[in-house]
Amino acid sequence: MRILAIETATEACSIALFEDGLLVDASHVELGRGHAERLIPMISELPGGGRAEELRVSLGPGSFTGVRIGIAAARALGLAWSAKVFGYPTLALVAAMVRRNQSLPVGVCMNGGHGEWFVQDFCADGLPAGAWASLSPRSAIDHLAGQTVAGNRAGDFAEAAGRAIKAIPLLPDARHVLEVPEALITTHLSPIYGRDPDAKVPTR
Repeated sequence: MRILAIETATEACSIALFEDGLLVDASHVELGRGHAERLIPMISELPGGGRAEELRVSLGPGSFTGVRIGIAAARALGLAWSAKVFGYPTLALVAAMVRRNQSLPVGVCMNGGHGEWFVQDFCADGLPAGAWASLSPRSAIDHLAGQTVAGNRAGDFAEAAGRAIKAIPLLPDARHVLEVPEALITTHLSPIYGRDPDAKVPTR
């Protein structure tokens, strides 16, 4: 049983191939933009061209473009390979990466859009303690309750919080997708954008 994981919701373009629950190969590049150009070539360089019976792809929240690219690629490959396609929340992946070393509640703080941050608290078992939110930095600081914060805005959060915070700077890495709780894995591939797109279709 092979699983291909795709993570493109942030500035990281990250993929991982698993077989029977074990990591076979992976690639993780921090490139900011250009996911569309890099993703498929990265997958093709995996053993067997990355072909798998199951795909897991990030649903966001994160980059509007990055989320769409990942989901579109997963759907296309799933169709070509007759593979099942599942989605997972990006913030839950970041929380799962922290839980590898210590089981404790953690807040996730990631870069959002228009100066806002995506934030969400997670319990020690990796399940959400509440809903995620896209907030201004000031409101985000009031929103997260824990003493440990992870994500690409964790350092900024700790600096601005004015209280003792352990910051763990992280970008989501597809190598840890299998550590996301199964309760959060879904067949509903609806993007979690976090906010409305900047470009809108004109209306009469």
